Amino acid sequence: MTFSEDKMAIEEILGSRSRLRILKLLYMLGELNLSGIARRIKVSYREVKKHIQILETAGLVTYKRFGRIKLYRLNESSSKVKAIEALIDAWEES
Repeated sequence: MTFSEDKMAIEEILGSRSRLRILKLLYMLGELNLSGIARRIKVSYREVKKHIQILETAGLVTYKRFGRIKLYRLNESSSKVKAIEALIDAWEES
């Protein structure tokens, strides 16, 4: 992967207001299903599903399944997630 591909991936993730709101919400609340995320950030279920798939592909979000329900959470083993959490903390402090 080249530097420009890396940069594009970062821009794709952090360049979306909805994805940033999802990341922040999962950081603050821990685990939520798609409906809970959609309700709290006031976007459609379909849009949340699309954004979650992108975040999953990037390795930022994981889920656990309870029957038919998936609860999404941040992937705590990802160094990128730790960087995003630090950014959220720093932003909230100022």
